[in-house]
Amino acid sequence: MGVIAELLAKPGVVVAGEYAYRGDRFSYRGELSERNARMASIMCRATTMGTTMEGEMLGEFCPDCGILPVRGWVMRGSGYTICVVANVFCLLDNRQGSLNQILGFMRQALADDPMDLI
Repeated sequence: MGVIAELLAKPGVVVAGEYAYRGDRFSYRGELSERNARMASIMCRATTMGTTMEGEMLGEFCPDCGILPVRGWVMRGSGYTICVVANVFCLLDNRQGSLNQILGFMRQALADDPMDLI
């Protein structure tokens, strides 16, 4: 079973997918329309690029603080959380699932995936 299918099988995960760092393609499974999934993948790519840039800037000021290499990001709202590790994203319903479980799984499953923004 692939990472996307495993994520989707976890409690609370509404949608899971991946996007190309180039921005030219994406794939997903779950409870989103094609249009909304495309917008989510674009948002994830843009936020990853911004977060990576900010992490690299912080790394210049604090080279030994452990911020680099940037591996992903999380944004938690009152109802849903978006988690991104490498180029994989998932949307979690906070009432149904555990952020710690999902993020722990993603960190382990994607530990060796490249983070090169090409």
